[in-house]
Amino acid sequence: MSRALSILKEVFGYPDFRGQQAEIISHLAGGGDCLVLMPTGGGKSLCYQIPALLRQGTAIVVSPLIALMQNQVAALHEIGVRAAVLNSSLSLDEAVNVEQGLIQGQYDLLYVAPERLLTARFLNLIARSQIALFAIDEAHCVSQWGHDFRPEYIQLSVLHERFPAIPRIALTATADLHTRQEIVERLGLDTAKIFVSSFDRPNIRYQIIDKTNARNQLLNFIRAQHRSEAGIVYCLSRRKVEETAAWLSEQGLRALPYHAGMSMLERGQNQERFLREEGIIMVATIAFGMGIDKPDVRFVAHLDLPKSIEGYYQETGRAGRDGQAANAWMVYGLNDVIQQRRMIEESVAHDRFKQVATRKLEAMLSLCETTTCRRLRMLHYFGEAVEAAACGNCDVCLNPPEVWDATVEVQKALSCVYRTGQHFGVGHLIDVLRGNPTERVKQWHHDRLSTFAVGKDQPEKFWRSVFRQMVAQGLLTTDSEGYGALHLTETCRSVLKGQQPVFLRLQTKSQRASERREGVTDSVLLSAAERYLWEKLRYWRAKMAKEHGVPAYVIFHDSTLQELVRLCPQTEDELRLVSGIGVRKVDKYGSDLMAILRSA
Repeated sequence: MSRALSILKEVFGYPDFRGQQAEIISHLAGGGDCLVLMPTGGGKSLCYQIPALLRQGTAIVVSPLIALMQNQVAALHEIGVRAAVLNSSLSLDEAVNVEQGLIQGQYDLLYVAPERLLTARFLNLIARSQIALFAIDEAHCVSQWGHDFRPEYIQLSVLHERFPAIPRIALTATADLHTRQEIVERLGLDTAKIFVSSFDRPNIRYQIIDKTNARNQLLNFIRAQHRSEAGIVYCLSRRKVEETAAWLSEQGLRALPYHAGMSMLERGQNQERFLREEGIIMVATIAFGMGIDKPDVRFVAHLDLPKSIEGYYQETGRAGRDGQAANAWMVYGLNDVIQQRRMIEESVAHDRFKQVATRKLEAMLSLCETTTCRRLRMLHYFGEAVEAAACGNCDVCLNPPEVWDATVEVQKALSCVYRTGQHFGVGHLIDVLRGNPTERVKQWHHDRLSTFAVGKDQPEKFWRSVFRQMVAQGLLTTDSEGYGALHLTETCRSVLKGQQPVFLRLQTKSQRASERREGVTDSVLLSAAERYLWEKLRYWRAKMAKEHGVPAYVIFHDSTLQELVRLCPQTEDELRLVSGIGVRKVDKYGSDLMAILRSA
């Protein structure tokens, strides 16, 4: 481990290991198999990159995304590590050269797509080469019940079957207990040591608010808290992605779309801009994001309800990978619940899959409607026993919601659903409750019902919140025909009979638009001299990134620039003490940095 620590300091530029990194590296470097669950930004890559440099031969890294492979290899080249990719982005001649390099032992790490690895040609190539270890990144893709299932991942057990003596490490940031068991079973990791780090991302602030006018709410959020900063906005449909990106652009923001319906060329160009340029907002479906190694994403916003807590955690985890303050923001309404339930019911999947999907959606709804700390709720979902107090960094902690006895109002709403024949959606039901004599209400003679106008003392927004929470609690469900009509469930019987009270949450007030997240880059926290140095370092970094053809964060993370501003080292020996600056980068950029820092 003394060699490992030396590599960590001299090559990667970090003074100490974090969490379980040292134990994982020691186990893998010693020839043991392991499964690693570690949150995004927790340093998973180092867990196999350092053993790759400690062991003889080449480490084969299985990764599902071409962009991720290329960026990781570019970052490794910057610090002097011999690495290459082998995927469909290479020409035939380039691929042959990489294959020859593998046989000749020219690489410390080789990143390979699972489709390429499973070919007979590549498996034979491995057999002729000296292999240090196998690393299977994004291992949750093996789960058929998961949100990122990749069929090729199921076949990766072939590595253990054909090369049992070569150690393997499977890594993921997102896996509940069921998914962990599936990873172990399908990858043949029965004797592997399992390392589970905390799923907590304390730098991320979670906020879920009522959906009223989603676009305007999003715009106000970005302008108030993340002006000119990089972020991701997730939408459920391709059409909504296109429309939202276009609308944000019209409002003067730098927004780009990304979804599976776009050409591969266009998707690639937009992703490249997002990675290389600063302040880009990517509006995307969940087709975008897995493995995106961009550390300075300052916010992730959801305009539609995710299908599961796993999906929500994975997507929000793309914010704040550098450990700096970031926001996970979502608007959520009754139509989101109806839409997700409809998608499950209309799915051609077998009943077992629908049951699992329904259970995961119910857990997601519970997170949205919780009256206790959202962070603790998520950690408990992933099986993490947390005895700590509430986090103090989610909207529920910052603005605790009131809970009220809504039994009478819920009974009125349930009675209205029953008396209208269980054939109508929430809009019509609210019109009946509030006594709005619309043409449709008159057409169906619903103005003659006993429930007509029994809720006239409350506004439409109030009743929408009541109906949404009733659906979330399972008192109502939607029809299977896809028209959004609400139906009573068996659960509501005891409520209607007055045998069971119902408590609902009053919505928390939205954060003040003027409220800013705290961060070192905020001009309020920097003196004039520090702000000058910060901008000068960022300008230099952008110039270097352009010259080298890599994203700016490959040169240095924001956190490293912030350390340079804070410490302002004046010698190369002092420069080596800054986190994120290894020997290779001191040799490469030391003179430039010294000139900038001394001038400050």
